[in-house]
Amino acid sequence: MGHLSVKRRAFFVTGTDTEVGKTFVSEALLILLNKKGLLTAGYKPIASGCKLTSQGLRNEDALALQRRSSIDLSYDEVNPIAFEAAIAPHLAAQSLSQENATSSISIDEVREGFNRIFQKAPDVLIVEGAGGWRLPLGSDYENQPRYLSEFVVAQNLSVILVVGMRLGCLNHAVLTAECIRNDGLKIAGWVANLVDPEMPFLNENLESLKSLLDAPFIGTLPRLATPEEADGHLDLSVIDL
Repeated sequence: MGHLSVKRRAFFVTGTDTEVGKTFVSEALLILLNKKGLLTAGYKPIASGCKLTSQGLRNEDALALQRRSSIDLSYDEVNPIAFEAAIAPHLAAQSLSQENATSSISIDEVREGFNRIFQKAPDVLIVEGAGGWRLPLGSDYENQPRYLSEFVVAQNLSVILVVGMRLGCLNHAVLTAECIRNDGLKIAGWVANLVDPEMPFLNENLESLKSLLDAPFIGTLPRLATPEEADGHLDLSVIDL
């Protein structure tokens, strides 16, 4: 497979909430980028709700990103921080603490995992977050809250926002976009994912979002069976690759 890109890029995929289709969109992006002949890698630094297997903890979303990556990656490279409990990761970390005190998830570990994959020279690295933009990681030694978004800011990653199209999405999308920009980051583009197929005034909400978000619109995903079917619904030309 040819190395076609002029510059290597990494994007952080976040959502307006949990369960809005971040993994589905991340898979679709990797599939489309693979079709362009680009070397791709997926990274899910933190995952909760993992299943205990003979190989260790495994998360369905991380496995999906591993499967879609054109570069060969081990599971631990794709998902270095895994929790069995299907709860907020910082609470899962706390529950594992022997001292029963708040245990902060290490941003250094997240960064080191990112660097390990980036050193494999993918043309595009897709990093999928967990939950929404302000995912808590716990507190530091001064009892100050830490967030996964701090890693994104430190790496200066462009953000792809997945908007779960359902009642209330306008508020969630605008607040998330404002927070991303206030953190000094660029929104590379946004995807409207139809999580509620019976959402009233869908087209009107889409037009409102196009105006309110003021960011490149990648496309709308209807209810699809597989991410392969996203081809034709997403326009990657609007992203700075």
